[in-house]
Amino acid sequence: MTFGFRHISSIVSVVLQLLDLVKPLLIGVILALIFNVPMSFFERYLRTKPRLRNKSRPLAICLALILVFGIFLGVTVLVVPEVVKAVKLIVQITGGGLEQLAQMETDSALANTTAGQYLERIDIDWLGLKTQMEEWVKARSGALVNQVVGAAGSLAGGVISFSIGLIFAIYILSGKECLKRQASRVLHAWLPRKFGDSLIHVASVCSRTFRLFIAGQATEAIILGTLCMIGMLILRIPYAPMIGALVGVTALIPIVGAFIGTIVGAIMILTFNPFKAFVFVVFLLILQQIEGNMIYPKVVGSKINLPAIWVLAAVTIGGNLGGPIGMLLGVPAASAAYALLKEATAEREKSNIHS
Repeated sequence: MTFGFRHISSIVSVVLQLLDLVKPLLIGVILALIFNVPMSFFERYLRTKPRLRNKSRPLAICLALILVFGIFLGVTVLVVPEVVKAVKLIVQITGGGLEQLAQMETDSALANTTAGQYLERIDIDWLGLKTQMEEWVKARSGALVNQVVGAAGSLAGGVISFSIGLIFAIYILSGKECLKRQASRVLHAWLPRKFGDSLIHVASVCSRTFRLFIAGQATEAIILGTLCMIGMLILRIPYAPMIGALVGVTALIPIVGAFIGTIVGAIMILTFNPFKAFVFVVFLLILQQIEGNMIYPKVVGSKINLPAIWVLAAVTIGGNLGGPIGMLLGVPAASAAYALLKEATAEREKSNIHS
């Protein structure tokens, strides 16, 4: 124990290095748990068709991959060009607005008006401000290029890790029954029977809980995206179907995803009507409060048999410990712990009664 405390920094460093080495495999395990939800649905359906029964597993994996990646790719193709266009338009409007303000200061016809006198009192060199902005962008261009190169390298590494994880996930999904049998044999061969059975039971509870959590999270995202679209249509806010789909997809990321959807949607609406953008932000903030405190605990909590109060506690504690990943994994981890503690408590009570 004393040795561990003295060398805690070295132990943590070794653990982090090991986690970095197996990161693609961990990504593969998480992807396998996620894709297993739609794959199981497709597989059950395909097994009812006599001609497709022997090919149900590979077809189900392909359909699950197409469904998940198709949703994300579709939303990206629809939203990203509009966001780029909106940002360009905002930059153009900003530059043109500075030029117009400079012209208003020098316009003799406006000099005697209230706006002209107000601009004259402010005494701002609008053209100089525009020039300074352009010079700042040029001066930062070198640093920006270095940052872009670094980000591109990190992105490439992430893509490679994700690709390896995806291939590993496909292998897991293809032979998940065989992997379960092999893991069971290894645990029973090298560990005491009772302890091995306990580990298998814990893994089974965790897997089932995570599967139900993914199903609940997807249901909650569909509800939030639909409510967002309906509300935007009622308030006559533009891009309602597109932003509704975006909010639904980003809602799969706990807490952080809601802010991403709000910011991107507001940028898109801002170029069309600034007032509508303000209305959208207020509307979505109210909707997120309702969703976070009423819909999310009920929908996700009912799927994983976890009371609403513990769902909120798991999201809060998981977010403080591990950020967005902690928020994502906190709820299924709390649900698994809740189910295991409930079983252990029932067995303890039964043994106390008999004793």
